Amino acid sequence: MTAPAGALANPTAGAAPRPDPIDWGLAAKVARRFAGRDSLASSYLAESLRDDFAAVTEQAEQLVAEHTGLRAPGTAQAEVVDRASWVDANIASMQQLLAPLTARVGARMVNSRVAPFGRRIAGTETGVLLGYLAQRVLGQYDLLVVDDDAADAVYYVGGNVLALEKRYAFRPRDFRLWIAIHEVTHRAQFTAVPWMKPYYLGLVERALSSIDPDPKRLVHALSRAADEFRNGRNPLDDGGLVALLASDEQRGALAEVQALMSLLEGHGNSVMNKLGKEHVAGQARMARVLQARRQSGGMSAVVQKLVGLESKMRQYEVGETFIAEVEQIAGPRGIDAAWQGPEFLPTVEELAHPRDWLARVDAS
Repeated sequence: MTAPAGALANPTAGAAPRPDPIDWGLAAKVARRFAGRDSLASSYLAESLRDDFAAVTEQAEQLVAEHTGLRAPGTAQAEVVDRASWVDANIASMQQLLAPLTARVGARMVNSRVAPFGRRIAGTETGVLLGYLAQRVLGQYDLLVVDDDAADAVYYVGGNVLALEKRYAFRPRDFRLWIAIHEVTHRAQFTAVPWMKPYYLGLVERALSSIDPDPKRLVHALSRAADEFRNGRNPLDDGGLVALLASDEQRGALAEVQALMSLLEGHGNSVMNKLGKEHVAGQARMARVLQARRQSGGMSAVVQKLVGLESKMRQYEVGETFIAEVEQIAGPRGIDAAWQGPEFLPTVEELAHPRDWLARVDAS
């Protein structure tokens, strides 16, 4: 179970408590403040969100299952949240995912006189990054939830959805269905393919376990990342926080994770757009708007960016191009070969050469 935000990590009896290198409680406080208030979420327009998202999420699941053949167990539960609740959920996910890294950094901070200052700096900068993304995320399937009762939850940030609908005059029911298709596709990838979630989490843990940064480098990396965000550049596009801390050899360990994320994001966008053309009025204009944003959600988006699971590989474009070429060569279900097992997943090199992947898995 994830420790409470700001708690000391894994203290042992008779030993000095091991500090977490990030003050998670402060990070949550800063993120909520930086995210701003969802003014539209408290208006009369918000009343339709819960019922609408419950309905379109159920519809999206049926459409995705028929289109992809991936039938997720159970039923997805639509959860409409505000920015503060989204921040809290992602703080918990980040703590869980970053544990292999932060545990070792924390061990090196036990006797450090600057540790309290470093924790606060790291917490502040993490909060700034979370708050920035909280203003933009629309939907999210969080595969890192540890509560079984929430394992089927798909989150929608109501205020952000309403703001885009108002700004671009999107038809609410169609826009909400389009978002839901993307998120339940990700849920299907991780729940209808039995080996996918443990394989993904294992890859991430192995990659993070290879990193052993100095606490000062963690603080400096977070500070530099936040400064560049303020200056209009996203430093996390070059491999995330982990890439800022890792050596060249350690960055290589992230390649498998990045290849998998490119495949899953590309597949999610492909399904979203194909089904959108058939079932969503105004889908083409919606696609153009979100193409410019590229912060529309994705799986655990903030976690991906912070730990380097979204990189300069241009995941969406690389993955969508790969899916399109596979379908052109092997038919609309040619990608099904990838769901057979980890050994059938495309490598980074094969993402750029779909014919090589098809030849290897004998799917052509």
